[in-house]
Amino acid sequence: MAGGGFGASSGGEDFEAKITPLVIISCIMAASGGLMFGYDVGISGGVTSMPHFQKKFFPVVYRKTQESGLESNYCKYDNQGLQLFTSSLYLAALISTFFASYTTRSLGRKLTMLIAGIFFIAGTVFNAAAINLLMLIIGRILLGCGVGFANQAVPLFLSEIAPARIRGALNILFQLNITIGILFANLINYGTNKITGGYGWRVSLGLAGIPAGLLTLGSLIVVDTPNSLIERGKLEEGKAVLKRIRGVDNVDPEFLEIVEASRVAKEVKNPFQNLLKRRNRPQLVIAVMMQVFQQFTGINAVMFYAPVLFQTLGFKSDASLYSAVITGAVNVLSTVVSIYFVDKAGRRILLLEAGVQMFLSQLVVAIVMGLRVQEHSNNLTPGLAILVVVMVCSFVSSFAWSWGPLGWLIPSETFPLEARSAGQSVTVCINMLFTFIIAQAFLSMLCHMKFGIFLFFCAWVLVMTIFVVFLIPETKGVPIEEMSERVWKQHWFWKGFMDDFEDGAKAYA
Repeated sequence: MAGGGFGASSGGEDFEAKITPLVIISCIMAASGGLMFGYDVGISGGVTSMPHFQKKFFPVVYRKTQESGLESNYCKYDNQGLQLFTSSLYLAALISTFFASYTTRSLGRKLTMLIAGIFFIAGTVFNAAAINLLMLIIGRILLGCGVGFANQAVPLFLSEIAPARIRGALNILFQLNITIGILFANLINYGTNKITGGYGWRVSLGLAGIPAGLLTLGSLIVVDTPNSLIERGKLEEGKAVLKRIRGVDNVDPEFLEIVEASRVAKEVKNPFQNLLKRRNRPQLVIAVMMQVFQQFTGINAVMFYAPVLFQTLGFKSDASLYSAVITGAVNVLSTVVSIYFVDKAGRRILLLEAGVQMFLSQLVVAIVMGLRVQEHSNNLTPGLAILVVVMVCSFVSSFAWSWGPLGWLIPSETFPLEARSAGQSVTVCINMLFTFIIAQAFLSMLCHMKFGIFLFFCAWVLVMTIFVVFLIPETKGVPIEEMSERVWKQHWFWKGFMDDFEDGAKAYA
C-alpha cells in the first residue's frame, strides 16, 4: 500500500510472517463491518416492496402497485421519496467519510470501527421505531454515518494487518460479509413479508441490531494495526503487536520499513493536498475510477431493488423476494470464489473475465425485457422469467468475484502510507457519491429508459474492461510498502509519474 524502496528492506523481499490466529480473528471481527453494510443494502429493497411499508410511508407508490393498468410496468416505483429512503444512507456516508479520515489517522483504525458500530446501533433504533418518514430518514442517515466510518477503517485495517501473501483473501472478507449481509437481509425480508400484523418491516429493520452489535463488540476485542500505532508515535507497542500478528521474533525489516514510511507520512502537513501530488496520481486515478466503475456496472441497482425489479418483470411479491434470495446466495458463493483465486490467479484476470460475463448477462436481460415487457403488458413466459433470473445471477456472480471485492482491495493496498488514510477517504467518498446517484436515480431511469437501462450499464462495463487492460497493474503478493518499486515503477504508463522531485528532495513514492 505504501511506496516502497525507502525502508530497511529496499530489495523488495517478502517479510517473514506466519498466518497467526490473532490475524484471522482480528480480520473476521473487523470484516463484520461489511455484514452491517450488506444488511443495509439488502434490507431496503425488500422493505420498499412490502405493501404495509408502502401504505404507511409511501401511499402514492402503494396505490400505483395495487391498481393494475394505472401506471407503466416500468414506472410503478418511480417516487423520489422512496428513492430518498434508500439513498439518504449513502449521502450521509459520503459526508461522514471525511470525519472518518481524521479519526482513522489520529485515533486509529480500531476506535474508528467502534464509532461506526455506535452509529449503526443508533440508526437501527430509529428505523425500527419509525412512526413517520422523518424518523425513517434520520435512522438511514445515522446508518450512513456508520457506513462511512466502517468503510474508511475496515479495508485499511485488513490490508495493514494481513501478511502480503494472503492480503487479498483476508481483505475480501469485508466484501464476503457484505454479500452475507445482503443474503440474510433477503431471507429475513422473505420471512417478515408473511407476518400478518403489518409490522414485518419493523422486524426487518430492527434485526440490523445484530450485525451492528457484532461490529461494536469486534472493535473492542481487536488490536490496532502496527502501522496505525507507529504512525501515532507508539513505536514499542507497534513492534509488540507486529510480533504478535506475524508470529515471529524477527520483525525488524518490516518494522523499520513501517517506521520510515511513518516518518515520511509525518512530514506531510496536508494529506489531501499531498494526495494530489504527481507521485500519487496513479493510485488516485485508479481508486477514483474503480469506485465510479463499480457503481456503473449496475450492481447496486440490482441489489437495492431486486424485489422491485422482479415485480416489474411480473413476478408476484413472494416470488420476487424469493428471486432476490437466490441472487443473494449466488453473491455469497461467488465472493468465496474470489477469496480462493485473488492471491493465486491475481487481480487483473478476475476483472477481465468478469467484464465479458457481466456484459453478456446484461445484454440478454435487456433483449428479453425489450421484447417481452411493454408499458402496460407483460408477456414474460415462465421459461423467459427463469432465463432473466439466471442472467441476473450470472451478472451478480461475475461482479462478486471481481469488481465487488477488488474495488475495495486494490485502492486499500496501493496508496503510500502518507496518503493512505486520505486516499481511502476519497475512495469511500467517491463510492458513496455514485452509490447515492444510482440509488436516487435508478427507479426514475428504469421508468424513462425502460429496458435500455441495461444497455446503459453494458456500455459502462465495456469501458471499464478496456480501462483494466491498459491501466490497472497486477498487485498480488507485493508487500504494501513495496508497491512503488515493484508495481508503479514497472508499469508502462504509470512509471512516468514516479520520477518527480518535489520540494527540492527526492520523493519517497
